[in-house]
Amino acid sequence: MMLQVCLNGARRISEHPRLTIDPAHLAQDAAVAVAAGAGAIHVHPKNPRGEDSLEAHHVASWLATLRATCPGTPLGVTTGAWSAPDAATRLEMIESWVEVPDFASVNWHEDGAGDVAQALHERGIGIEAGIWHSDAAHRWAASPLHNKCLRVLVEIQDIPAGDVTATAESLVSFARDRANGTPILLHGEERSTWPALGLAARWGLDSRIGLEDTLVLPDGTMAQGNAQLVAAAAKFIVAGQAAP
Repeated sequence: MMLQVCLNGARRISEHPRLTIDPAHLAQDAAVAVAAGAGAIHVHPKNPRGEDSLEAHHVASWLATLRATCPGTPLGVTTGAWSAPDAATRLEMIESWVEVPDFASVNWHEDGAGDVAQALHERGIGIEAGIWHSDAAHRWAASPLHNKCLRVLVEIQDIPAGDVTATAESLVSFARDRANGTPILLHGEERSTWPALGLAARWGLDSRIGLEDTLVLPDGTMAQGNAQLVAAAAKFIVAGQAAP
């Protein structure tokens, strides 16, 4: 089971002391998270205003800093539409990248997702197919790139813990039937984070944890940072794998 650390997400830096516009500070947290068991890193490069950015110089700065601090750890970025709402502009930014990530997530429900995925594929950047709901799953399955993805990200939105299992079962089952062996990474966000991680452990799927998805530990207390979340997730996974 691969555990990815999702360092910051689209959160405002005011939401947690570890969130920052300085990639060097976040890279230190990432290094400790990798030492605690994270096998890959997902990051949202920021501009000086703390906003997600796909601009080439911002992406290059964040990637270079993280690679220097966490050498050899696969590193991915977002291509979320909120970073550049116009699909054509988003595509131009991605095509202008000089320093490229090992992989990038593509939210398959967003306008231009297919073109973004194609651009990544042509540049040799692994595609994480972000599946948020049934409509996105069907769009991904209909894409000629659906069997060329690095992994499928089944992303359970912020829903009550009691609803996580049914939602995850539906999306994971659909993805498994069409992924032809492509790895599936199951994760949640906010209220669904820890329940989804437990399911991933029981079902033998990859997962992720970090300040993008949750600010709190399983007991509801505020996490000190990404490294503490990864360490807690490692224990949570062991418990989940042992569950009947």
